[in-house]
Amino acid sequence: MHLVKTMKGKMLLTLIVGFFITVIYFSLPILNIDATKEPKTFLTHSGAVIQTTGDVLDPVGYSGEPLEFNPDKYLREFSYGRVSKLSDGTTLREFTIIAEDNKIMEISPGVFYNVWTFNGTVPGPTIRATEGDLVRVHFINNGQKPHTIHFHGIHKAEMDGVFETVGQDGGQFTYEFTAGPVGVHPYHCHVMPLEEHISHGLYGVYIVDPKEGRPSADEMVMVLNGFDTDFDTENNFYAVNTIPFYYQHHPIQINTNELIRVYVVNILEFDQINNLHLHGNLFDYYPAGTSTIPSMYTDVVTFSQGDRGIMEFKYQYPGKYLFHAHKTEFAEKGWTGIFLAKDSGDTTQYGEK
Repeated sequence: MHLVKTMKGKMLLTLIVGFFITVIYFSLPILNIDATKEPKTFLTHSGAVIQTTGDVLDPVGYSGEPLEFNPDKYLREFSYGRVSKLSDGTTLREFTIIAEDNKIMEISPGVFYNVWTFNGTVPGPTIRATEGDLVRVHFINNGQKPHTIHFHGIHKAEMDGVFETVGQDGGQFTYEFTAGPVGVHPYHCHVMPLEEHISHGLYGVYIVDPKEGRPSADEMVMVLNGFDTDFDTENNFYAVNTIPFYYQHHPIQINTNELIRVYVVNILEFDQINNLHLHGNLFDYYPAGTSTIPSMYTDVVTFSQGDRGIMEFKYQYPGKYLFHAHKTEFAEKGWTGIFLAKDSGDTTQYGEK
C-alpha cells in the first residue's frame, strides 16, 4: 500500500513539473522573451560601451548628456551663411561646418545611438545659396576618424570631397565653388566605408535657388533617413528628419490655400528604395529641382538613395492629412507624419499647438 502511494506521488509530481515546463516553453515565444539571448557589447568611437540584445541600445559609461534634436526647428530652418560682396559684385556666402563622431542621441524613447554629426545635428544644417553665388565652406573635423564633405553639384575635382580626406582631431579644409545648378542637393561624408559614415548621420541638404527666385511659399525640408540599431545592415527605424513618428505626434501646421514647397532628400542606407505618399491631395513634382517645370502631378514619388526633388501643393480643405512611406514596413517603423491644414483665417499658425 505504501509503495502504491509513493508511485502515485511520483507520478503526480512528474505531471506537475511537466505541466509547468510546457507552460514556460509555449509562453516564452508569446511573451517575446528569449532566456538564452545574451547582450552584445560594442565600443563606440567615443570610447563609450554599448550593450544591446538587438532591440534596444543602452549606452553604458557615456559621460555626456544625450544630444537633443528638434525636428520642428530643423523643418523650416535654412542657413544662408555669412554674406559679403566681392570686388566684382559676386555674392560670397561663407559657412562653417564641424564634424564630430562621438555623440549619443535618443532617437526613440529608450533607444540610444552613436550619431556622427555636422554642426551637432542629424541631418546637418540646410545650407542655401542663389545660383552664381560663391560658396565657401570652412570644414573642421573634430571627430576621431577622417571625414570629408562631398557636395552634389558642379565644381572642380579638388573640391569634390572624395580623395582629399581631412584628418581627425581638428583637421581643416575649405571647399569653394560657384553655386549651381539650381535645385536641391545632398551633401555627405565620402570616406570609406561610406555606408558607415552616412548611416551614422554625416549628411545634410544644399539648396540652390534660381536667380529669379521661386513663387512665395511655406518652405520646409524633409530628409528621409533611418537607423540600424543592431548593426546587421538592416534598418530598425525609419523617419523623416531623424525621429520616428515625430510629425505624427507633432503635426506640421500649414494654411489652406497656401502654396507648400517641400525639399525632399532620400539618404536612407541599406534599403534600395524609399517613397512618399501624400493623402487627400496631389503635388507637382520637380526631380532634383533642376527645372522650374514639374515633371509630374502625383501623390506618390519613389526614390533611390541620393534621389531628391521638390514637391509643391496646396490643401483646399482644413483637417489632418497623413503623409508616409507607401512601403508599409517603413511607415510602421516610424516613417509617417501628419499635415494639419488650418483655414487661412485661423490666427493659430506654425509652431503653436
